Amino acid sequence: MNINFELYRIFYTVAKHKNITKAAEELYISQPAVSKAIKNLENNLGGKLFNRTKKGVVLTEEGKEFYNYISTAIEYINNAEHKFNDLMNLEVGTIRIGASSTITRYFLAPYLDEFHKKYTKIKVEIYTDMTFKLFDKLKNGLVDLVVLNLPFDSSSNIKIIELIEVQDGFYVNDNFKDLINKNISLKELENYPLLLQSKNSNTGTFLNNVCKDNNVNLKPNMTLAGYSLVYEFTRIGFGIGYLTDRFILNEDRNKLHKLNIIEKIPKRHLGLAYSKVNLPTFATKELIKIITKNL
Repeated sequence: MNINFELYRIFYTVAKHKNITKAAEELYISQPAVSKAIKNLENNLGGKLFNRTKKGVVLTEEGKEFYNYISTAIEYINNAEHKFNDLMNLEVGTIRIGASSTITRYFLAPYLDEFHKKYTKIKVEIYTDMTFKLFDKLKNGLVDLVVLNLPFDSSSNIKIIELIEVQDGFYVNDNFKDLINKNISLKELENYPLLLQSKNSNTGTFLNNVCKDNNVNLKPNMTLAGYSLVYEFTRIGFGIGYLTDRFILNEDRNKLHKLNIIEKIPKRHLGLAYSKVNLPTFATKELIKIITKNL
């Protein structure tokens, strides 16, 4: 049975007011149009829904049972419309972001601050993990967007926007004064204690490819589970750390020294990824606008 939904809405409104005139006023249609709609619905259903009285209309026994179901459905739809309107106006909602703690701290934080000041009712959830795991969450709709280090191989169902350009390098503290201001090759770094992220990380994969291009195999003395640990152990002098220029804190710029590496380490970008299949929410689109507005 294929019945126009508008007939149900008219029935619901008439039953609610118990009056065709009041229903017509609420629906902004004529009384004859309301009466015709009720008649059409009764014909489609094969039974009578209302009895007319001097004061208006009353539901039949069948009509009362029918109304119990229709009223629930209409109220659900009305609530859904209100919810959608709130989401569209960013009155409610949640943004789920996949990003490393480093990218969150050194890049995302100012944008999240700007977004939160404008849309205080939107919740933000940050998920930190290896990039390939975050992409699995993105593909499965478990996060709304991922901010990551590029390059990264992704499927055709993922849209990636290039953000800022970043430059990596090898850093030391004053414990390695003999290396400061000296031209040194990647091959020579094999003779020193190295602090690197796992080769499974996006940064680790990038560095590994740079080394392969230069026929070098760097073996770290310490393999650390994230940029912040590499940074901290480099700062206190455990070895040579592979860090990102942009993410060196101002208070450490006089304490950490970038080595002059003979081979050129290519620049790369931070990127923002979202699914082409699971369309971004209104809140997610607004955050993307804030992040990319100055690109």
